[in-house]
Amino acid sequence: MRFAHHFLVVWILIWPGLLWSGLPEHARGTGEYAHDWQPDPMHEYWDPGRYHQPETGPVEGMFTGAECVECHTALTPGIVKDWRASRHARVDPPVQCPACHGEDHQKLTFPTPQTCGTCHPQRLAQMEEEKKYGFPSHALAMERVVDSKQFADKPKAETLSCLQCHSVATKCDSCHTRHRFDPAEARRPEACITCHSGPPHPDDEAYFSSPHGMRHTKDHKTWDWNKPLRPGNYPVPGCAYCHMRHGNHQVADKGVWKFGIRQINPGTAENRIKRKRWFETCADCHPPDVAFNFFRDLDRERTRAWARLYAVERLLKELRSDGLLRPAAKDRPPDKLDLLARWWPRARIGFYEGQASAFYNVGDIERDYFEMWYFSNTGAFKGMAHGAVTMSQRFHDRLRVEEEAITQRAQRLRDLGTIMRDGEVEPLWTRGTYTRFNQERN
Repeated sequence: MRFAHHFLVVWILIWPGLLWSGLPEHARGTGEYAHDWQPDPMHEYWDPGRYHQPETGPVEGMFTGAECVECHTALTPGIVKDWRASRHARVDPPVQCPACHGEDHQKLTFPTPQTCGTCHPQRLAQMEEEKKYGFPSHALAMERVVDSKQFADKPKAETLSCLQCHSVATKCDSCHTRHRFDPAEARRPEACITCHSGPPHPDDEAYFSSPHGMRHTKDHKTWDWNKPLRPGNYPVPGCAYCHMRHGNHQVADKGVWKFGIRQINPGTAENRIKRKRWFETCADCHPPDVAFNFFRDLDRERTRAWARLYAVERLLKELRSDGLLRPAAKDRPPDKLDLLARWWPRARIGFYEGQASAFYNVGDIERDYFEMWYFSNTGAFKGMAHGAVTMSQRFHDRLRVEEEAITQRAQRLRDLGTIMRDGEVEPLWTRGTYTRFNQERN
């Protein structure tokens, strides 16, 4: 009864503050298109450094950690239980609530990476160092999404799933779930595949299809995940062992092929340094010739993939030069956030023309190529990069099928172009009641 009474009193004091917290009424977006979108209330959690507003409820005063724990044992017992199981609670003196949230109940905050960095400066510095390598990178993940005009143009409720992963740049609990912050949990592949899964980045399939992943699936329950990421501590590596060697929170320093979506010259000084880092990582478990053969096979796979991709790019660029892409760029709904495209409509084909930012407002054949390049090509690369050779070959088979389908579609467009020049037919999208109706109302 005393516990129930304690809980009731605390809840009466706290619930008005929960209602009063949230984003300011006129909060604005961030990034390149900051003036074109307004954040959803969930942004307070995805990007707390920019959007979190302290609660201003009836509870006032400065509170010690012990007082916080006493109150929240009744109010949020699960949070307190997780904290008690964490290393924060076991050090002397313990790291209690005020260290992360502040002690003034009218100014409580959500922690940011900078908050964590007050006690973990080395890890914060390692993560920030990623920025010098550009994309892809954990440290630049939020910038990547808010600088996309598609993100600014979409309803925020539709883009929250994007932010759930891209918020890895703005809060640490993407990998270290609060309030336990257990390193053993973050070392497991499952912590990474929460985000690294799906068509654009099938790392989950690649890892679990590899010899490493199959061994993990078989006996990972017998491993001691409390051990640091050091040679000899694990029978085979998980994601963090290779990509965060020795616990280094800089995960972009070995990215030799940029996710596979961009062709890279392996002989540049930067890539030779990155490859040397991978050789050192592989040498924890394998003799030098294993790593050498691995990179030989990976380079050959990339050569095969890009030869096929460039062949399709040339095909699409020829269609564009001959005015055969349908609908033509000038006939598509204008993108209100792309001023250049409104004044100079042009189909953008391939990575270097910016296809990644143009895959919404495209014709069918361009979308087919985008999926070939971004999904099937990525699967082929990810499979080989993780040693899942069978998976890589399966995606190469898909690349071949897609190339053939795009070639056939291109021929149909050429045949249609011939018919149009002979004046035998006027396609629906160039003139007619349906087209006029939509042009007047778009």
